[in-house]
Amino acid sequence: MQLDEGRRAAEAGDWVAAAHAFVRAAMEGSTEGAELAAQVTAELVPLADGGSAEAAALLAGIYLEYFDESALPAAVRYARAAAEAGLPAGQRTYGHMLVMGLGVAEDRARAAELFRAAAEGGDAYAVFNLAQLVDDPDESLRLLEAAAREGIVAAAAVLADRLSALDRDEEALGWYVWAAERGHTGAMNAAACWYRDGFGTTPDPVQAVRWFFVMLAHGDGDGIHEAIQLAKAGALDEEQIRDAGRLAGDPGAAEALIGTALGGGRA
Repeated sequence: MQLDEGRRAAEAGDWVAAAHAFVRAAMEGSTEGAELAAQVTAELVPLADGGSAEAAALLAGIYLEYFDESALPAAVRYARAAAEAGLPAGQRTYGHMLVMGLGVAEDRARAAELFRAAAEGGDAYAVFNLAQLVDDPDESLRLLEAAAREGIVAAAAVLADRLSALDRDEEALGWYVWAAERGHTGAMNAAACWYRDGFGTTPDPVQAVRWFFVMLAHGDGDGIHEAIQLAKAGALDEEQIRDAGRLAGDPGAAEALIGTALGGGRA
């Protein structure tokens, strides 16, 4: 869908829209999206050089993500230009460079200023970045929650970690589950382990195995040994394992676990 949208925009000569679509496709894991994003930079350069802050911010991000280090000076130049123009995406990108020392001297104080400006401009990723720089732990928690509520999944996982450290386990579990439901494998593992051990809730082996199954479906098999151990210990019967598989959207994983841990299963 994103690739098609990008191609249509390119055919119409809207290179900024095309680049946005190709970058979104790349962020979703499309190799072709990354390749097309790199190719479209040739069309973005004259736009950025002509004063388009949006084109400049796109160029900076694409150069950072999809080019080698030789493109770093250009990435810095365009990110700075977009930031100076007041574009939130440019402020966030240049702030990231300042935090990491990418092509510029590290300057966390200036980065925080840029992240705050971008956050005030509505950039949710900048809210997340700012949350990790501020010294006030209460402000950091507020920012993490704000970023999570804007859909930044990684912010929800970090928020859950912070809440856990404060022994606010029920809230932490809620955010782990929220992030897990949106594809964060670390949060899936945390949710599974917490349901298994009864942190923030009563022990729930069905939910634990559910999230171990979802982890596996996302290419992370680290939890399968834990699921096998739960089944072998009698924490779940066959029907409960099937319930976990149904909740995970993977009944085949449930049957495989029954066969491995319980030595069979009914049809």
